[in-house]
Amino acid sequence: MASHEQRPHHPDHEHNYEVDLPAIVPDIDIDDNTHGHVVYPTHPKTSTATLTEAQSEKQVRESDAEKGTQEYEIVDWDDEDPHNPRNFSKLKKWRVFTSLKANLLRIFTVMSRAITISVSSLCLCVALGSAIITGDLPGPQEDLHMSEIVGNLAVTLFVVGFGVGPLIYAPMSEVFGRRPIYMISIGLYFLFTLPSALAKNIATLLVGRALAGLAASAPMTNVGGTVADIWNIEDRGTPMAVFSAVIFIGPVLGPLIGGFIGETVGWRWIYWVLFIFIGCVWITTLFVPETFAVVLLRRRAERLRKETGNSAYLSGSEIAEAGVTFGNRMRTALIRPFQMLFTEPILIFMSIYLSLIYMLLYLFFFAYPIVFEGLHGFDAGDTGLCFLSILVGILIAMGSMQWFNRLYARLAPKWGPEARLPPMMAGCAVLPISLFIFAWTSYEDVSWVGPMMSGIPFGWSMVSIYISANAYIVDSFPKYVASAMAAKTFARSMAGAAVPMFVIQMYDKLNPRWASTLLACVSCVMMPIPYVFMFYGKRIRAASRRSSE
Repeated sequence: MASHEQRPHHPDHEHNYEVDLPAIVPDIDIDDNTHGHVVYPTHPKTSTATLTEAQSEKQVRESDAEKGTQEYEIVDWDDEDPHNPRNFSKLKKWRVFTSLKANLLRIFTVMSRAITISVSSLCLCVALGSAIITGDLPGPQEDLHMSEIVGNLAVTLFVVGFGVGPLIYAPMSEVFGRRPIYMISIGLYFLFTLPSALAKNIATLLVGRALAGLAASAPMTNVGGTVADIWNIEDRGTPMAVFSAVIFIGPVLGPLIGGFIGETVGWRWIYWVLFIFIGCVWITTLFVPETFAVVLLRRRAERLRKETGNSAYLSGSEIAEAGVTFGNRMRTALIRPFQMLFTEPILIFMSIYLSLIYMLLYLFFFAYPIVFEGLHGFDAGDTGLCFLSILVGILIAMGSMQWFNRLYARLAPKWGPEARLPPMMAGCAVLPISLFIFAWTSYEDVSWVGPMMSGIPFGWSMVSIYISANAYIVDSFPKYVASAMAAKTFARSMAGAAVPMFVIQMYDKLNPRWASTLLACVSCVMMPIPYVFMFYGKRIRAASRRSSE
């Protein structure tokens, strides 16, 4: 064996396992199940290229009175390992991140640079696909002879897929890595969009939408894992803000794009444009590198075993996962999110609040046409333009995150994960104000400017709440990020999917003013949630087996 140089254990090594491994294997922590110290090999200069990569090993000895002593060489990252995704340069991190999300940062700030490979994102095309068809829902209803409520199922079934899909994709990504799952997910999304464009009957349209939503759901949760793969916790604020904002930018742009396409060339071209867009986005997945540390270290260990003939080279995940089958992973992925959703107070109340946010977003796809077309005589394209006010609010929220990130840096040493909550605390106060404005300017004899301008504070509060709550969940459950995000995504998706089934009836029975007032009152009831966790969150986390201190 090569000579070894002992160095202090670097906390990032442990952190990678804590984030990723327990999402696969319940209640296993590398340091709780192994004994020994971290050692780094010093290889001769004549070693092969693979062995001279900035790799390292943990030498672990486990003693057992009956089995004797077993020794492993645990393959891990060195402090400055260039293959560790967290050691990528800032430029490369943003290249990985923007190829996953829309390249919005480069479009807005560094458009002149050559790195504009992806002008959209997986999350953008998925979010866009959920809402673009709302630009012309009457079109397929007339052509395929279906009722309004059945036509709205095209939105509902797609969003249901958002909630169910991550329960399948999450364990697959932990086995095969992020990159192949992105390729498969967007590839299937591309294929299942085609039946809706060609549909000659109701069944084909709705089944196509259901399958497309299920196929497209991987980026909605796995991209959060990619953020955790490549960014340290203190640097995660801006990437998480971009990720969260894109989830809302897509639905906001959907009615605008779909409205003009539908009123000019017909509803089928909405699906054809989406189909072409998804195909272009799928091409960008071919250039996304793998970032999941568990998979990368497993591959490195396999390569070392092959080149040295030494079967003792193992990654930490291979030791921890010994005897764990894919079926075990699937059961964990299907059961644990629901266990957490019903037993973890942080996840319960954050999921309830985020479900309200998601419901409001999808509700506005139907409320805006009721107000602007029904009261002010707008056409579908002009109504889509009114959504730009929400986009303005979203962009302002992204800009304000820079200030909140600096505030987080000051508060984090004392407050821990609760330092993520100030944006949510501000947003929860602005949200009901925006809804009251929308409600009581929705009169035929009041200018359309009133309800449209309410979209700015609504967009700001919506994204501020979502970014803050998302980051708080991630920081509160570092060992169970995948399960926590899957639980939250399932809850919010089911809530959003329910909206098209009742929103038209609610606004018809209550009228736009009282329907929107009801929503504003519900948001007022939710206001104490971030304040309670800000001051009592540490105590609540201490009482949780799965949460962090």
